[in-house]
Amino acid sequence: MSQAPSRTVVVLAAGEGKRMRSATPKVLQPLLGRTLLGHVLAVASAINTDRTVVVVGHKADEVGAFLAEAAPQATPVLQAEQNGTGHAVRIALDASPDLTGTVVVLSGDVPLLRPETVEALLATHERAGAAATVLSAEVAEPGGLGRIVRGADGNLQRIVEQKDASAEERRIREINSGIYAFDAVLLREALGKLSTDNAQGEEYLTDVFAILASQGHPVAIEVAEFAFETLGCNDRAELSRLRVLMRDRVNEGWMRSGVLLLDPATTWIDVTATLEPDAVVDQNSQILGSSSVARGAVVGPDTTLIDTVVAEGATVLRTHSIGAVVGPSATVGPFSFLRPGTRLARQSKIGGFVEAKNAELGEGAKVPHLTYVGDATIGARANIGAGTIFANYDGVKKSHTTVGEAAFVGSDTVLIAPVEVGPGAYVAAGSAIAKDVPAGSLGVTRAQQRNVEGWTARKRPGTVSAAAAEAANITPEQD
Repeated sequence: MSQAPSRTVVVLAAGEGKRMRSATPKVLQPLLGRTLLGHVLAVASAINTDRTVVVVGHKADEVGAFLAEAAPQATPVLQAEQNGTGHAVRIALDASPDLTGTVVVLSGDVPLLRPETVEALLATHERAGAAATVLSAEVAEPGGLGRIVRGADGNLQRIVEQKDASAEERRIREINSGIYAFDAVLLREALGKLSTDNAQGEEYLTDVFAILASQGHPVAIEVAEFAFETLGCNDRAELSRLRVLMRDRVNEGWMRSGVLLLDPATTWIDVTATLEPDAVVDQNSQILGSSSVARGAVVGPDTTLIDTVVAEGATVLRTHSIGAVVGPSATVGPFSFLRPGTRLARQSKIGGFVEAKNAELGEGAKVPHLTYVGDATIGARANIGAGTIFANYDGVKKSHTTVGEAAFVGSDTVLIAPVEVGPGAYVAAGSAIAKDVPAGSLGVTRAQQRNVEGWTARKRPGTVSAAAAEAANITPEQD
């Protein structure tokens, strides 16, 4: 059995992207959970390659740092001066002088490309025994893109850049995607023959096709099934259009897998997030980062989950959550903020206008409304009254508060950490608790109430309050 030829992916990611008008390199612009370059590297990883080389240039240190973290298997190669795509690929091949087999060239700003499309390109390339194969697409408005020029027999004659095309060639609607497959040995030879005699004064990788064809080597074309996969971006407007296209593709995939999206047009799901069948996502919601939503859970409306786990049957309503875990059948919201380290056990509850940070709620525990819970452990079936503050910070350090199983904390209470309210203990409403409350005890710190009679008439004469008090104090005999 003959061994399959080796495959090397070369990703072109050296450009500055001036039209993006951003301090962030174009290839590192974010798009639904990955950078533009991250999406391309995911494709490279999925097509079973032997090595991946990334040509870097503009802000090479930043792009290199990204590669070291996100794709440590990829090898960065520096293109110090951007002298064209042909020059970039030549530098990549110079870094691997023993390279043979197939070289796949991808652009670092084409995030919608699917692995299936690259595999189709490779299948056509290998089936035709081609020296070079280009991925093309039929588009209504080619704009400034390079054109595919075919001969009378339908075969590829050459690829011409927009700036070098004749008026007739500019009417061609089959465009060059910038995605190619080459025989490594023939590519290396052809790259040595490139010139800069063109409108941009650069070494065009596309000229390799004409060189190889003139030498009698077969060249081929694979037409993309979906033209939008070949779209790159040069500015913020084009990046926004890519976001919409990717959102729609991601959402359609989840809906076909059994997830109910009530308003897909306002639902944004990162490619790194996961959802199970029968999960429900309501309108104006975002599922971002490594978030996961389990079967039967309901998220939204108006909810953002970032790196958050929502377990089976849970409900998260009008909430912003970062790094939290919402347990089975637990409920959150509306208008709540879950910060990192917050964990809700089964059937626990965080209600309206509650902020929680590094807080753990036991099974059936409730924090119904208007409360801040910071650095706390709340036992099973405990209840925290409205307006309670877990005062975890003394200006120097953060401290922990523990509320025991089935304890009850009255409304408008301050628990001053470090402090513990024991199992089954009660805290009277309006208390400031700075000492531990033993199990089964009642903690009270309120001052005794004192009523000063006649105060309103004396201190606020002539006000509507004084008039109301006077009317209330008239006895039937006086009337």
